[in-house]
Amino acid sequence: MALPHLDRPICEPVELPPGAPVRAERIRQGREAGATDPFVHFHDVHELVLFGEVAGHFDADGRRYALAPRSLAFIPSMRQHDFFLEAGPRDWMLVQIEAAAGEPLARRPGLERLRQPFCALPNRGLHRRLMLLAEWLAGLDATDPLALPIARLLLRAAALAPAVEGVPLATDAHGLQRLRPAIDRLRRSPADAPGAEQAAALCALSPAYFSRRFKQQVGMNWSDYVRAHRLHLASRRLLETDRSIAAIAGELGFSTASHFGELFLQRFGMTPGAYRRAGRAQRRPPREA
Repeated sequence: MALPHLDRPICEPVELPPGAPVRAERIRQGREAGATDPFVHFHDVHELVLFGEVAGHFDADGRRYALAPRSLAFIPSMRQHDFFLEAGPRDWMLVQIEAAAGEPLARRPGLERLRQPFCALPNRGLHRRLMLLAEWLAGLDATDPLALPIARLLLRAAALAPAVEGVPLATDAHGLQRLRPAIDRLRRSPADAPGAEQAAALCALSPAYFSRRFKQQVGMNWSDYVRAHRLHLASRRLLETDRSIAAIAGELGFSTASHFGELFLQRFGMTPGAYRRAGRAQRRPPREA
């Protein structure tokens, strides 16, 4: 039984299926593909994009980078970015790595480059090896023990590629960075998430302006964002711990276990208990004949 996971809104606290530290997929679009619209966003995950055929540009942290065939783009967790792809055929491999799984790598000597967004243009040999690793990763189950080591090897190799110089962009003082204090507070303490007024104060904004800006930038209001984040964390704890459902509900700030169950059912289409049973059955090794 396949486990449902959260869909991808504009800015999500969730990107990976529950229980999986890595996700990889290939995207191909043909001649009929139109130009993409600007779409500034950020994710909880680290993101590596390996392009095959492409034309356009990549924006991150106030700089714009030209994209050409064989380009790659790397964006650390919670860094705002945008892609503009010109009309026509294009393809890429998308690799996403859970923040907690990827951050230790960026602290290692020689890999400091992974602490910032960057664009690079590998030579043909390095690009071919990167794509082989990404294809291997995409063919694995996301919970396979090999998935995370391969993803980390990909990041190591990507950090060796020659850099593409970016062009400074005009800074947007009212962009997503203005909302980061509230989001960071939620990530640190999901059970004690600030209400909308306190979140606005953390961002030094009026409540009305914060609410309007958050909805515009993130695609959902603050309370919905908090709820989605907590439900995602709950789904992980159901699969990865033996904590009771009531304990998980209490740890994440839900008022009661029954209220948590109702919200979980609405989001995932199954109760927390059924979700845990399905996840454990999925992970159980097949019996030998």
